Amino acid sequence: MPPSRDATGPLQGTLDMLILHTLTLGPMHGYAIAQHIGRISEDVLRVEQGSLYPALERLQLKGWVTSAWRKTPTGRQARYYTLTASGRRQLGEKVSQYDRMAAAIARVLRRAH
Repeated sequence: MPPSRDATGPLQGTLDMLILHTLTLGPMHGYAIAQHIGRISEDVLRVEQGSLYPALERLQLKGWVTSAWRKTPTGRQARYYTLTASGRRQLGEKVSQYDRMAAAIARVLRRAH
């Protein structure tokens, strides 16, 4: 996810967590996942296809998401991704790890001043 003019990709290691969290809302196709992350982050985070689809494939191989082809509301065929029970558990672990890391970074930044 290379930086764009006004937006950047998620920090290293957070893309899986963002995808898993987005799928807690229900099954979505890849474009909808990327749009949701961009919209919720107020376009600070932009998930490019070159990062999104390999991540979705990786999450499927781990058993954290499943996928099936379905028609979109506009009548096109798209692969819809669904969070599995294992993926939901993994999301909890990833959020905990992220919270610990963010807190540690905040402590370092406070000490630097």
